[in-house]
Amino acid sequence: MKKIWSYLIILLVFSWGLGGCSDRLTPPELSTVEQTSEPFTTGKLNEVAPPSLIQQLQPALEQYQPQVSIISPKADQVLSDTTVEVQLQVQDLPLLKNPDLGLGLHLNLIIDNEPSQAIYTVDQPIILEKLTPGTHTLRVFAARPWDESFKNEGAYAQTTFHIFTKTDDNNPDPNLPLLTYSRPQGNYGAEPIMLDFYLTNAPLHLIAQENTEDDIVDWRIRVIVNGESFLLDNWQPIYLKGFEEGQNWVQLEFIDEQGNTVSNVYNNTVRLISYTPNGQDPLSKLVRGEFTLAQARGIIDPNYNPEISPVVAPTPEPSLTEEEMPPAEPEALPEPIPPQTEEPQAPLPSTSQEESLPEISPPSPEETLPESLSTPTEDTTAVEDPKLLKDISPSIEESETVEEQIPPEKSTFDVFSSEEKSAITEEKNTEQISSEAEKIIPREEDKTLNIPSSIPEEPSLKTLPEPPIEELKNLESEDYSGEKPATSKESSKYKWLENLRSRLKRD
Repeated sequence: MKKIWSYLIILLVFSWGLGGCSDRLTPPELSTVEQTSEPFTTGKLNEVAPPSLIQQLQPALEQYQPQVSIISPKADQVLSDTTVEVQLQVQDLPLLKNPDLGLGLHLNLIIDNEPSQAIYTVDQPIILEKLTPGTHTLRVFAARPWDESFKNEGAYAQTTFHIFTKTDDNNPDPNLPLLTYSRPQGNYGAEPIMLDFYLTNAPLHLIAQENTEDDIVDWRIRVIVNGESFLLDNWQPIYLKGFEEGQNWVQLEFIDEQGNTVSNVYNNTVRLISYTPNGQDPLSKLVRGEFTLAQARGIIDPNYNPEISPVVAPTPEPSLTEEEMPPAEPEALPEPIPPQTEEPQAPLPSTSQEESLPEISPPSPEETLPESLSTPTEDTTAVEDPKLLKDISPSIEESETVEEQIPPEKSTFDVFSSEEKSAITEEKNTEQISSEAEKIIPREEDKTLNIPSSIPEEPSLKTLPEPPIEELKNLESEDYSGEKPATSKESSKYKWLENLRSRLKRD
């Protein structure tokens, strides 16, 4: 009987224990990454591996242990202005933003429980405007270019300050665990989408589970996406697929090992996100792997330069000896050029001045003047006048010009008889032609120098055509009074005929 009663007591205790645990949260079979190496799936969502480019960039960031601190505002400081200047400091993390990709190492700053903003430099203070009166909490943590938080000791900092006065809002208990919602947030254009958070004052699972009778409470993170929930007990980011196109809501809740919500400010946060496939923002391109690894390294290393493949110089070919050299091919001779036949050219007209000069015969002895007329006297000075010499010229045009210049007075030429006039005229004409011929005929030294003469040639008296004999006879019968004709044309004609008649009489 004692044995039976002992079995009954054990059975009652065991059944009581099962009834007392019935209100506890029973985690699903595939709740966390730690519980299974297989990616979990729940409803439409499923966990997948991180994008390939992010996996390749992660090892390069393990060297950093960021240390973040808030210089101002001070903890528990009361300010009398709704605009606050926030001064931050970070060590062991090179903040940067790649100008081409728009991503880089940065800090995430959260005021109260608002969405975070990325800070890429701490050289200038961050200005917070239009803060409401009361208590506010500022949280800052270091983040990778894809917004995954660094989780080393010192990568997170927070401070609580007050505007005008203190209130109970936004004042977390420093002795309780605190959940800081990080991602997802905002708009997304590609899957998978990362889910990440930061924990403060949360014990390690091994310490919490080491002794069941201690006061250290183990923790869980309940995740709800569009109504589908699952639990996480590992502080690592996960990547999810299966979001609906358009708006999605995500809720993170910090619970203890019994499934109860740990009551502290910000431990239960909900965010509304938007998903639009084929987004062209830098993060979407990074997730889809549209950047090369060389380009992606520019978002984690400010001094990184893509490696340039060295130029390989061509190896010279070994030189051959004369015996190994192939026989040289004879060079092709150029084709003979056929002789070009020159076309006969017409003879050019002779331009020699010797051929164009008129033949000048020396004056006959009969045409020479007597010695009494060889030296000019006071009565014969008018004969040497160049105007009269030009009058004797057979050129009609020059005669017209001379006649216009000579006044219509009676010349001293009329004092001579007709025979003397003809002799003087013939002598002067001959002298003028001789002097002009000398000017035209080139000298021997001019011929050697090929200096052309610029003096135009003039015809001589012998080149002029002789008038008909009948016309001369008619002229002989005319009575010449010695007066000058009325017009220059008649004067020229008269002089020319007078000279010609004198020659005929001498002949």
